[in-house]
Amino acid sequence: MLASNTESIMVSKIAGDRQGIQSIEVGFRLLRVLSATNRPMMLRDIAKGAGMPAAKAHRYMVSFLRIGIVEQDPASGRYDLGAYALQLGLSGLNRLDPIRLSGPILESLCEEIDETVALAVWGSRGATIVRIVDSGAPVTITLRHGAVLPLSRSATGRAFSAFFRSPFLKKLLDEELRETAKSSKTSITAVRRQLEKTLADIRAHGISRATGSHTPGINGFSAPVYDHTGGMVASITALGTAGDFDAEWGSPVAKTMLAAADELSRRLGFGSMAETHGAPERNRI
Repeated sequence: MLASNTESIMVSKIAGDRQGIQSIEVGFRLLRVLSATNRPMMLRDIAKGAGMPAAKAHRYMVSFLRIGIVEQDPASGRYDLGAYALQLGLSGLNRLDPIRLSGPILESLCEEIDETVALAVWGSRGATIVRIVDSGAPVTITLRHGAVLPLSRSATGRAFSAFFRSPFLKKLLDEELRETAKSSKTSITAVRRQLEKTLADIRAHGISRATGSHTPGINGFSAPVYDHTGGMVASITALGTAGDFDAEWGSPVAKTMLAAADELSRRLGFGSMAETHGAPERNRI
């Protein structure tokens, strides 16, 4: 029993101190330089970028070569990331779950703007709400988990219509527009033109909005979230009553939402590997 208690105390002390191995941290400075440059590099350039002598950098690179995290071209002598680095990267990407990672971001966003916020992803039936953080305001915004929102009339749906790429989305959107034209006794051409104008504004500002078009008296913004490939994988939506919710493109709410979507996108790898896949630049308000 005494040995067990002593072991527990030692483990707790180590965890509390959080002491690491300095040589590993130093070595990873070299890998950071190599990965940021996105091309094979000479040893002297890697060492210079990491701020260490070439002789010291060489010792680290030898160890990295042995475990396969870097490789060296025999002809040029240049170093590049190896197969094991790719394996680690792919394993990390497979663990990036926008629903799980969005939790703290949505909580912080709700607290900052004091409005109900939600995360939506593309589901089997369209833009689907999968996570909600209610502001607890006196006027409750009706939003439920699993709700599928209209593509042309809701802020969330418009975000997907503007930024998400899917043949199925086009089919659903076309069906929705035909129903709108029929119910409003308007030509389908006029309905499409109006939506195209709306989506052009959304793409220009990098965020979508809806002012009472889906639910009377409710305004909303929805900002797209991108992953490491540069493709949209989710949207962050905020809703509020029309009298209190500022739906101007340049409002503080819109800017805060863009920042939240940027943060989640960054955690999903956008802006790093995304650049190598030709990811689009996010427009700014």
